[in-house]
Amino acid sequence: MVQVKVNGQQRTFDGDPEMPLLWYLRDILGLTGTKFGCGMALCGACTVLENGKAIRSCQKQMGTIEGLNITTIEAISNNGPHPVQKAWAEVNVPQCGYCQPGQIMQAVSLLSAKPQPTDQDIDDVMSGNICRCGTYQRIRSAIKQAAKETA
Repeated sequence: MVQVKVNGQQRTFDGDPEMPLLWYLRDILGLTGTKFGCGMALCGACTVLENGKAIRSCQKQMGTIEGLNITTIEAISNNGPHPVQKAWAEVNVPQCGYCQPGQIMQAVSLLSAKPQPTDQDIDDVMSGNICRCGTYQRIRSAIKQAAKETA
């Protein structure tokens, strides 16, 4: 039996320890903001926070999350939109929107670790998150805007 905290709530899981965290979040908990993309941790659509750091939930097995604190896009802020979400809307980042939860979670993790990132910091950290629409310049701009708000 696995004990894990998801979005601040203690949860118990007694299923297949090899089940990906992504399927637990989506299919069992109904937290569908985290998206399935490639299933191989290459695109970043499934990004969530593990103890505040970005991880790919499609490759994280349930048997390895005992005692961790998992945060999904549904819970990055309890007081209205997170500064990254606000910046995303103001800069008009999304086109199709599919990759955006993963992009936002990666950006939240980046700003948590490095509150004033350089362009190179942003490019390095965000490079594992693919946007099929190619909104990378707007993503960088939104991260810079969010960094100003959180400073």
